[in-house]
Amino acid sequence: MFRSSAPRIVPNSTGPASGPYPQETPTLERTLVLLKPDAVQRGLIGRILSRFESKGLKIVALKLQTFPVPLIKTHYAEHKGKPFYNDLVGFMTSGPVGALILEGNGAIEITRRLMGATSSAKADPGTIRGDFGMSFSNNLVHGSDSAVSAKREIALFFPNKSEINRWTPANETWIYSSEELPAPKATKKKGK
Repeated sequence: MFRSSAPRIVPNSTGPASGPYPQETPTLERTLVLLKPDAVQRGLIGRILSRFESKGLKIVALKLQTFPVPLIKTHYAEHKGKPFYNDLVGFMTSGPVGALILEGNGAIEITRRLMGATSSAKADPGTIRGDFGMSFSNNLVHGSDSAVSAKREIALFFPNKSEINRWTPANETWIYSSEELPAPKATKKKGK
């Protein structure tokens, strides 16, 4: 693959070529995203997935399913007892939901920024909710809010690890600089 021989500004290097970038190394993360029944019913699956893929996030798992009430109740257990809880469970089990796992450097924060504010009417233009939504409750998408939540939510919606794919997109080297790509994993030789 062609790489320019021109001097590069490397975000985490020290010395004269370090440039004005902050000393921050994004971490490879996975996050759960749910395309809620309103997104499915309105035919927005492709347009929403396109936002995530265009940003450079990688889909490593994807399914469309009407999830059972007990799973949705477990997922939203933190809201149990709140006035909207029963309506939320009813809404999320009213039809198919697109469940996916996105992977990328800083995937959790990036996904949440792409989704926009929880209230679609207040979400910034250019975000998924800001461009496609009008409602607080029917707000099209859910995304994990932390690494701890992502781990728990992924295990809930993708309990079978064989549903999660490990693959490298052909355009990965165009999304991340070589310094941001994970180091290749060492392979074990047979018989050792």
